[in-house]
Amino acid sequence: MSNVTTLLDAKSVPEAKAALVCPLRNETYSYRELRDEMNRIGCGLSGLGIQKGDRVCIYLDSSPEYLISYFAIWRIGAVAVPANSVYQAEELLHVVRDAGARAIITDIRGAPVAGAVQEKAPGLAHIICVAGPGNTDAMPGDAVAWSSFPAVPASVRAANCAMDDLCHIQYTAGTTGKPKGAMLSHGNWMTALDAEREALRLRPDDVYLGIYPMGHVGLSWGLAVLRAGGTFVMMERFNPAEYLALAGRYKVTVLAGMPPVIHTLVHAEPGIEEHLRTVRVIISGGGQLLPSVWAAFDKRFHIPVANSYGLSETIVIGSGTTTLPEYPHLTKNYQSVGVAVGYTEVRIVDVDDPEKELGPGEAGEIALRGPSVAKGYWNLPEATATVFRHDGWFLTGDIGYIDEEGILYITDRKKDMIIMSGWKIYPTEVENVIVQHPAVADVAVFGVPDERRGESPVAAVVLKAGAALAEPEFETFCRQHLAGYKVPRTLVIVDDLPRVHGWKLLRRTLREKFGKMPA
Repeated sequence: MSNVTTLLDAKSVPEAKAALVCPLRNETYSYRELRDEMNRIGCGLSGLGIQKGDRVCIYLDSSPEYLISYFAIWRIGAVAVPANSVYQAEELLHVVRDAGARAIITDIRGAPVAGAVQEKAPGLAHIICVAGPGNTDAMPGDAVAWSSFPAVPASVRAANCAMDDLCHIQYTAGTTGKPKGAMLSHGNWMTALDAEREALRLRPDDVYLGIYPMGHVGLSWGLAVLRAGGTFVMMERFNPAEYLALAGRYKVTVLAGMPPVIHTLVHAEPGIEEHLRTVRVIISGGGQLLPSVWAAFDKRFHIPVANSYGLSETIVIGSGTTTLPEYPHLTKNYQSVGVAVGYTEVRIVDVDDPEKELGPGEAGEIALRGPSVAKGYWNLPEATATVFRHDGWFLTGDIGYIDEEGILYITDRKKDMIIMSGWKIYPTEVENVIVQHPAVADVAVFGVPDERRGESPVAAVVLKAGAALAEPEFETFCRQHLAGYKVPRTLVIVDDLPRVHGWKLLRRTLREKFGKMPA
């Protein structure tokens, strides 16, 4: 049996110990309570006819129910399809249709969107709605209340799954404008959790403050803490004052971070160091941590940074790299993303010939290989064959080099992806929406440096003859069709866009021209 949820069955962890803490709701789940809720919801899904291999979409804000949904789906051998809670109906519809989801778990806020999706996705048989007491009247008529599933015996066992059995489809935005579903297995997850536990040297007395959205594989850091028998304190959204208060109140030892968070801490008022006195490591990932910000953080707080590199397709550092707290030399002037961890292999290959491996100091495409690399992309055999190589190497699309000591550095991106505060934004997807505005003749979306967020998206728009477009109108239009983080922060009106032979867009030229504009 290889079911990742057996981590909650571990007899070495006291059942009464706090596993998950949700300060916003003043709720704490012990290991026993988390396991019991997992079994209750899992059996409830089975009662609706959800079977091993069926896909179940999760459309919730970060919450205890989101985490329980993952565990419940995996427990019965079904496949979790997490969706971002800020998705609009069109974005959610693509995920549900593409995955062939049979059910969706949502709440009162998301229920109308889920209902609209169900009308266009007849294979979506069930909507399970998280609703508090007195709110069930607001549910869609045919929805099933989360609370209606009955308690089940504690002896319920996990479904028997092979290491290679699919348990998760993680959608990542694609350069074609439509998200691609990375297929992750029980074995991928189990090795990823052990790799992260090893990298952070996690212990049962660790308390982790998590800020990563639960619809993202960054959730794996929290699960790794549970794998180690520690306590996961969750935040729904990052707020600097609350973040510091929770770190102090719960005596947090491991902090989730990202470049904008570390930037915020560096520039915070004096005295906040007291809130972080129990912290022994902070995680950074999802974008470049500027050397100047990293150095300032190190000088002020003296807390090691686990500067990590991985992707959705590798469950973060399940097959990836990181700087390790006990080896400060890996930071290399606050520029590296460390060394391979777990069972990871990393190499640099020629951008035009992935069969050709490059030597130390030579920049090329970063390739990763290891047991947490996804099985491929759901229903996309050609896209899978392009980056998931026959010999097990995964081509990341990122550019970097490895020095003589085996330490990895990221220097550029092969793709045009924008990373803002850890969110990945693919320009083509955003452009496909903007070009539908009646005033827009042509558009290019690109990223400009932003010291706090890493990057911010900018839209360069060519208007139709005689048309006008004000920024408030532009923003409103984008927000109607895109998740908030994908909306360009700046609108630039241009006469034309730089293209090669009139067709291939040169975003690099736009970045060079507008890259120093205020973000």
